[in-house]
Amino acid sequence: MTEQGETGEAITILLVEDDAPTCWRLQDALVKAGYEVRSAGTLGEARSVLAGGAPRVLLTDLRLPDGHGIELIREMRQRFPDTEIMVISALGDEESVISAITVGATGYLLKDAFPTDIATTVRDLVAGHSPISASIARFIVRRTQGAAPNSAEPPPGPALNTARLTPREIDILWGIAKGFSYAEIASHLGLSKQTVPGHIKNIYRKLEVHTRSEAVFEAVQQGLIKL
Repeated sequence: MTEQGETGEAITILLVEDDAPTCWRLQDALVKAGYEVRSAGTLGEARSVLAGGAPRVLLTDLRLPDGHGIELIREMRQRFPDTEIMVISALGDEESVISAITVGATGYLLKDAFPTDIATTVRDLVAGHSPISASIARFIVRRTQGAAPNSAEPPPGPALNTARLTPREIDILWGIAKGFSYAEIASHLGLSKQTVPGHIKNIYRKLEVHTRSEAVFEAVQQGLIKL
């Protein structure tokens, strides 16, 4: 059975991973789940695949033989803004994490905490989740706080809410940050499932962002939510 998106078309995936055993394992699991998968082991190979059109999902490592995955993420976000992008990497340092999210990744999973069911993870990504390893959230918080390791802790202040989000929008934003689907957010908040996307569009507009990860980043920076 072929995995299909909202339009009824098959969900296509570009998997960029230079470690052959890892690539084979992931590709095999995704194909068995019904996805259409093309793989690449280098930036050059990935760009050749993209010459044939945009995939629905990009799964990419960061450390590649001929460059850095950040370059590919940036190019994808500029050329194909509707593609969902998830990093699968052993690189968990703050610079790599923040760089990937800033240029457009909508998910970031560390290989040492990789879920056993990659097919389900991709399905969740397409459905509106943002799969992020738990330790990644701490990097986002540390970056937004901007405090040096040995500096005195500043006194707590009020939430800024410069975007003027409503309490309902903040509740929905918290659900996004926790990786809930639209249906789950609606259920938790007692809303109609059809109204949630409208709220999320308003959140994106007010925060001046375009992706879930950017919205969470801005919300943490403004003190609207805590991860």
